Amino acid sequence: MNLLSVKRILVGKPIPTDQACHECLDKPTALAVLSSDALSSVAYATQEILLVLVAVGTAARWWSLPIAGAIALLLFIVISSYRQTIQAYPKGGGAYIVAKDNLGQYPGLVAAAALLTDYILTVSVSVAAGVEALSSAFPQLLAFEVPIGVVMVALITWANLRGVKESGRLFSVPTFLFIGLIALLVAVGFIKAAVVGVPPGEAFIHPTTGSETLSLFLILRAFASGCTALTGVEAISDGVPVFRPPEARNARITLTWMGVILGSMFLGITGLCYLYGAVPKAEETVVSQVARQVFGTQPPFSLLYYAVQFATALILVLAANTAFSDFPRLSFFLARDGFIPRQYANRGDRLAFSNGILTLGLFSSALIVIFQGDVNRIIPLYAIGVFTSFTLSQTGMVVRWWRRREPGWVRSIALNGLGAFATALVLVVVAVTKFATGAWAILVLIPALVWLFTRIKVHYSDVASQLSLDHSQYVPRRLKQKVVIPVGGIHRGILQALDYARSISDDATAVYVDIDTQSTEAFIERWGKWTDVPLVVVPSPTRSILEPLLDYFNAVESTCQDSVMTVIVPTFVTAKWWQNLLHNQTAFLIKSALLLQRRKVVVSVRFYLDR
Repeated sequence: MNLLSVKRILVGKPIPTDQACHECLDKPTALAVLSSDALSSVAYATQEILLVLVAVGTAARWWSLPIAGAIALLLFIVISSYRQTIQAYPKGGGAYIVAKDNLGQYPGLVAAAALLTDYILTVSVSVAAGVEALSSAFPQLLAFEVPIGVVMVALITWANLRGVKESGRLFSVPTFLFIGLIALLVAVGFIKAAVVGVPPGEAFIHPTTGSETLSLFLILRAFASGCTALTGVEAISDGVPVFRPPEARNARITLTWMGVILGSMFLGITGLCYLYGAVPKAEETVVSQVARQVFGTQPPFSLLYYAVQFATALILVLAANTAFSDFPRLSFFLARDGFIPRQYANRGDRLAFSNGILTLGLFSSALIVIFQGDVNRIIPLYAIGVFTSFTLSQTGMVVRWWRRREPGWVRSIALNGLGAFATALVLVVVAVTKFATGAWAILVLIPALVWLFTRIKVHYSDVASQLSLDHSQYVPRRLKQKVVIPVGGIHRGILQALDYARSISDDATAVYVDIDTQSTEAFIERWGKWTDVPLVVVPSPTRSILEPLLDYFNAVESTCQDSVMTVIVPTFVTAKWWQNLLHNQTAFLIKSALLLQRRKVVVSVRFYLDR
């Protein structure tokens, strides 16, 4: 079985380009694919708020309610703003495109850098939080969180390599299962609290007094932490092209669905955490604590507790799929514009941007390993990129409405202006409150990525300029060919290479490096018996092979100014891949050394072995 066969088994048969329309998604499937990141934030956003507040003491948990209300209001503003963006950019209005079109190249690149880092962090945070939810129900898994996380990323990467539609089918059921179970948890939790009463939670059993004092700065820190609930909201605006026609209308409807579901679940979970006295613990999430108290620990209702934990773990892991949808698409736009390697613009066999998918999987796995799968260590890096892209996108829309003055522009500019102001304010709060705990790294990384993008663009522009035929004075000419064949012995592979050399030029010479006088004399004698191709023997007092060869090639080149020099490197191909590790090392070194040298053509002539 060869590598191509393995690829077909793992990824599937290639999909023709003209079948791309059949890979588009309906609204429910698109909700599952593009909203899983935003919806899954319900599992950790409230916990991040409480994690800050309990530093004052358990009594400060009350502040989680107005903070959650403020975040829900911000969510409404952002959703309304992005509905405007979808209407204005029906072919996909990601922050990069909107900012570049309306604010210029550099704001667009800042938005792109922010989004790329955010997508990588999305995968890392989602998977790490999912594994954390799983280990809350099964503590014996705590020691294996990092390898489990890496395996999960690998599985999601594999699923996305199989194509958008296939991954959508795979991820739809867990998303709707999570929505249904959280809705059940919220409904039963509030009904139980109203009818039966609330069992005492950790905050009521063991009230604490923290080391910090309640201050505006601490409340803002809690607000900034809770704003992770908005991560992934822009995904539907970015992914308009994956919807079935009419794309823009279906995307706007799906975005509204997502906003209503996300806001309801977030407010519900925050309310339950306050009522049931849940506080953050290293060994158990607040959602786990609430579900355990609402459903109890006795069968059969305890099965609902495990179902919630399983669905939470699943949605958190699969939430990474949102990033796997948008990271490759953003990479395509950047590659198309020449800011990252052009390979990222290529679609794979399954019409997915495979290079972007693989890159995202690699970097997010590395983050999980570096931070040991600790969500609380990764979260501070998270919201900077989100709100940078939000702010630039909404500001770009304001500029667009102002320039075009289309019908209804006053209402539109007011809505996007409110979105830009709100998200910019949150960006400042997040940057200030999270700076010391890790946000500084993102503030350094984004300018570094922008610099890298511009250097790649300059390189591509320089290459295009040097290859251009515009204003060229090129005159075609017929060149003679000087052929040189480095040899280390005489065998059937060498003779085949010599035959090829004589077929392309009458001026062919073999060159042999003398590192042992006795062996060289025997070789010269055998050479004359098998071929009449001229042989040049190059001495090597230091027993080096590569340096004397390169000196000889350069000397020959200096004597043939009107010729092109072709170096034919004889190699042989083994029957099994691992056998190749035992051969062709000198040939590899020669080809590598000549790779960057000018006016030399390197040709490999292969001889195939049967066993």
